[in-house]
Amino acid sequence: MAEAPHVDTAQLMELLSFSLGAYYGDFTLAAASENLTASQGKALTVLRRGPSAMRGLAETMACDASNVTGIIDRLEKRGLVRREASASDRRVTNLVITAEGERVTDAIRAKMHTTRDGLNRLGAEDRDHLYALLERVFVSRPE
Repeated sequence: MAEAPHVDTAQLMELLSFSLGAYYGDFTLAAASENLTASQGKALTVLRRGPSAMRGLAETMACDASNVTGIIDRLEKRGLVRREASASDRRVTNLVITAEGERVTDAIRAKMHTTRDGLNRLGAEDRDHLYALLERVFVSRPE
C-alpha cells in the first residue's frame, strides 16, 4: 500500500495563513465588542503576560514606538493600563495591565466564538499536541 504524500512547507504556510486570518478576524470582532481596536486588544493581550517597557511592547507588536504611545494613551485613559517607573532604571516606563484591563482581555477571549468552537472540537490529546507543535514552531529557540 502506498504511503500518503506528506504535506509540504508551502501547504502548511497556506493553512497557517488561513488559520491566522480567521483568528485575527475573530479577535478583531471581539475587541470591537469591547470598544477597542485590534491593536489595543493586542496590546492588552501582550501586557497580560506581564509588564513591558514601551520599546519591548513595540517590538512584540511589530510596530513603531510612536504608534504604541497612542495605543497606550487611549488604554490608559480607559483605565485598562497604567504607566510605572521601572524600579531598576527610572528612565524606563513600564506598562502594566490593570484589573479592568484583565477583565476586558478575558471578555475578548470569551467572545472569540469561532476560535473557541474550533479548538473545543479537539480532544485533550490533540490540544496538547497542537500546543507543543506551535510552541516548537514559534516559541522555542534553536540551541
